Amino acid sequence: MLTSVSTAALPAGDLYLVVGYDGSAAAGRALDAAVSLLRGRAGRIEVVYVAHIPYAGAVSAAAQAEMELNFDEVEQALRTEAGERLRGRSESWGLVRRQGLIADQLIAVAQTFRDADAGERVAIVVGSSSHAMHRVVGSVAVSLARHSPVPLVIVP
Repeated sequence: MLTSVSTAALPAGDLYLVVGYDGSAAAGRALDAAVSLLRGRAGRIEVVYVAHIPYAGAVSAAAQAEMELNFDEVEQALRTEAGERLRGRSESWGLVRRQGLIADQLIAVAQTFRDADAGERVAIVVGSSSHAMHRVVGSVAVSLARHSPVPLVIVP
């Protein structure tokens, strides 16, 4: 038996997709999925790179300054990479760099859009982790699934 598929128009309003991006294969799949989700709709893809300094209090000021320079280089590389990946596929996008815990920062960006004017038309899109260690200590996707106040798409 075939199931009927509706071709009704998509709901009005812009869709804001917050995509966690670090240049990994999983992040690339998340970015591709965001493009697919936005197809045929008005909206924006906000690519978010979270520069995470583990144990920030345990490093010297000089070491932290060096890490910041490295983060600047990584941010520029990711901006270029995302731009190439999105060229011709999405008109409205931006990249922001945040610092802190990755899940918390993705939620903060999503809440900014939601609180500004997007209402319920905000979602976070992340790739699933394939790291064995994340099965033990958890991943960003698992943390988001537990705490995200907006819809979450986890791309395999």
